[in-house]
Amino acid sequence: MLTFYPHPTSVFAPERTPSQLVPLEDRVHLLMKNGADEVVVIDFTPEFAAMSPDEFIEKILIQKLKADHVVVGANFTFGHKAAGTAEYLRSSNKGFEVSIVSLEENRGAPVSSSRIRHLIKDGDVERAADLLTRNFYLQGPVIHGEKRGREIGYPTANIGLDSLATIPADGIYAGWLTVGPNRWPAAISIGTNPTFPGVRGRQVEAYALDETDLDLYDQIANVEFVARLRDTLKFDGLEPLLVQMAQDCENAKKVLAL
Repeated sequence: MLTFYPHPTSVFAPERTPSQLVPLEDRVHLLMKNGADEVVVIDFTPEFAAMSPDEFIEKILIQKLKADHVVVGANFTFGHKAAGTAEYLRSSNKGFEVSIVSLEENRGAPVSSSRIRHLIKDGDVERAADLLTRNFYLQGPVIHGEKRGREIGYPTANIGLDSLATIPADGIYAGWLTVGPNRWPAAISIGTNPTFPGVRGRQVEAYALDETDLDLYDQIANVEFVARLRDTLKFDGLEPLLVQMAQDCENAKKVLAL
């Protein structure tokens, strides 16, 4: 399997670089898990982007990979300014077979990373999971936050994220929190916590249901999103917030079939 990193747009138009659905290390792991014998990662540099289609075929496919059968999607492009197409590759007659695979469709539209990003950013993590064939997740170190959750009986793991991470819409979600070998059902909050003043930007926080004494700081956490429970709300004081949080936890348990 051949893949590129970073995203080509980061070279052509850095200001339009799309958010990532999965870190590179996890991308490689998922490809191997789903049947790839080997994953080759090409460093997408300005020099690489300047290759003509014929140079890509000769230097990468023939010399580097020694390809005898190349499988690409119908919308595959390559070479400088995306001048090479799947059909161009097939017609190159360079001694290897070329198979062009039609794009997978779901609900009448092609499955694409752009479509999945839009679903996640809209908070539709269930449909995103349908297209991904797995739950969408975020991964990062557990960092120190405001500690308000701990003060009110709901200690949360505040996740530090890469600047390119795809973050779901603000709201409350049901999902899973995994740290090392441990996996807990969780209620997940994304947003600025409008009930409290002075919150520093959007935060992703996961509360391991019914766990009050976990110490997860500085460990790498994986937060899976199963379903969106509700929008972010601003409460008039602590008491109505606590009532709603208790209800959120019960709703999360129902979604997760606990």
